[in-house]
Amino acid sequence: MQTIDKPLPSLNLFDGTIHRRKTRPVKIGNITIGGNNPVVVQSMINEDTLDVSASVAAIRRLHEIGCEIVRVTVPSLAHAKAVGEIKEQLIKTYQNVPLVADVHHNGMKIALEVAKHVDKVRINPGLYVFEKPKLDRTDYSDKEFAEIGDKIRETLEPLVISLRDQGKAMRIGVNHGSLAERMLFTYGDTPEGMVESAIEFIKICESLDFRNLIVSMKASRVPVMLSAYRLMVKRMDELGMDYPLHLGVTEAGDGEYGRIKSTAGIGTLLAEGIGDTIRVSLTEAPEKEIPVCYSILQSLGLRKTMVEYVACPSCGRTLFNLEEVLHKVREATKHLTGLDIAVMGCIVNGPGEMADADYGYVGKQPGFISLYRGKEEIKKVPETEGVEELINLIKADGRWVEP
Repeated sequence: MQTIDKPLPSLNLFDGTIHRRKTRPVKIGNITIGGNNPVVVQSMINEDTLDVSASVAAIRRLHEIGCEIVRVTVPSLAHAKAVGEIKEQLIKTYQNVPLVADVHHNGMKIALEVAKHVDKVRINPGLYVFEKPKLDRTDYSDKEFAEIGDKIRETLEPLVISLRDQGKAMRIGVNHGSLAERMLFTYGDTPEGMVESAIEFIKICESLDFRNLIVSMKASRVPVMLSAYRLMVKRMDELGMDYPLHLGVTEAGDGEYGRIKSTAGIGTLLAEGIGDTIRVSLTEAPEKEIPVCYSILQSLGLRKTMVEYVACPSCGRTLFNLEEVLHKVREATKHLTGLDIAVMGCIVNGPGEMADADYGYVGKQPGFISLYRGKEEIKKVPETEGVEELINLIKADGRWVEP
């Protein structure tokens, strides 16, 4: 997918741009997350990883529509070995797509195997060393807390060393719904518990001189997710850490509400300058997630992957069927990249409201529209010829590409 990336912002905090938190660059295959790089889009296939051909096809479908990093689930050693075949087939039949392996319960052996084949391993601190809850427990002693910490280090260290020596990356992916029991007893079911869980794992990695880390603090409730990420940034700043953040609202659902919920969480943090890579988690085909990601990024001016359409909501002054014309203009131009096109119902607000647009289609008088290049009116044409003449104007400027 062709994209136009946002230039680095100036130091003026009130210049109408988003000033992103400074983070260290972390390479995931041929993609880099963090640093001065654009916010990266990723998703996850839902095929069984043991089905190599289906998984390869699913990864390719996602990558071809703009998904830059693809995650696969690895629940067993057999799945981990299958990922090696998936990677080989991708390289042989398509290209070397950056892959992330999702490893969960007591997953050290699985993680060590799959680390040979992928570019990043994602672990969940609450599950990587699984603590079976004790129904009669009332608290954790300092000794018990430390003993589990030692076990975590013992289990995590081989994976960290493997990834470090291979130049690969790890995502420490905390989920609100799967905090370890001792974190729940110590901090409660809170954003603080999520943050301290991540910090514990980060410190182990740092003690082994491994810093190719990305951190996520996902929750299914937007206010919890927002609090967890903001607190994580605060704690990292206090500790001198600059790790990139992977944003997402987990289990957001489907349809319009799933999209709104994801946008409320991800978009809010991105607007605050927080976040280096995103995944919109929908209970739909993974391919449906990618347009939502790019729409969030484009609306905030962080990536430009499609035409930006500016259109008024219509009123009594509108001189044509605005909804119908906008649809026609979009269908004719939606394959272009990097343009702002305005469709305005009348001359009253049109030229002023669309001042930042590259091209404008404005109601002039009944049956006629005016075409603009920026703020300059270029020509008045019959409405029936409006879309065709708009295309001709874009062609004349050398900015047209065939679909």
